[in-house]
Amino acid sequence: MRLGIFGGTFNPIHYGHLKAAEEVRKKCGLEKILFVPSGNPPLKSQNLVEAKLRYEMTAIAVSSNSHFEVSDIETARSGKSYTVDTVSRLMRLYPKDELFLILGIDAFLDLPLWRHPDKILSSINIIVITRPGLDISDINKSPYLLEAMAHRVKRQEHFELKLKNGGAAELISVTPYAISSTLIRKRIKENKAIRDFVPLKIAAYIKQNNLYQ
Repeated sequence: MRLGIFGGTFNPIHYGHLKAAEEVRKKCGLEKILFVPSGNPPLKSQNLVEAKLRYEMTAIAVSSNSHFEVSDIETARSGKSYTVDTVSRLMRLYPKDELFLILGIDAFLDLPLWRHPDKILSSINIIVITRPGLDISDINKSPYLLEAMAHRVKRQEHFELKLKNGGAAELISVTPYAISSTLIRKRIKENKAIRDFVPLKIAAYIKQNNLYQ
């Protein structure tokens, strides 16, 4: 099985996450997307609600898509969550499957700040997706590219990036959605509606648990 690994804080999960995941699944021929809410990420902590709550929101949000699943591989653990450890564990859990780690351009550019980034790049297939607010050519800022992406490829939606370790990554252009978890949290604090940004069940969950107030 071709399995996409889609990690994030999902604080909260929203339509932008769900639509991007489904778009990548179709464009890359993935049979399933495994959402992995982060437990205690080393680079993000501000306004982060409890891991258990973010896992439950993610589980609710993905339940309507038969190609989506959620994993508690990070939220069930204590201590800091490192992608390199998560990838290693997932590869042991899914030894017969072909795994693809899905990263936004912003996350891919932050890879030098992660623990053992070279090990991540050499152990799992990488899919990089575009993000609102970043130009696709920003990928050229990554120190891991063997050669800069030609500007002409902006007209393409799916192409290969050659990496310095001899491997490759796929770069996918996905439909930009002007939605972010930061915007949603801000609207909640301002007592504004969020029904256009998250599934109704997620809006209800947030209200019921008095989150992001």
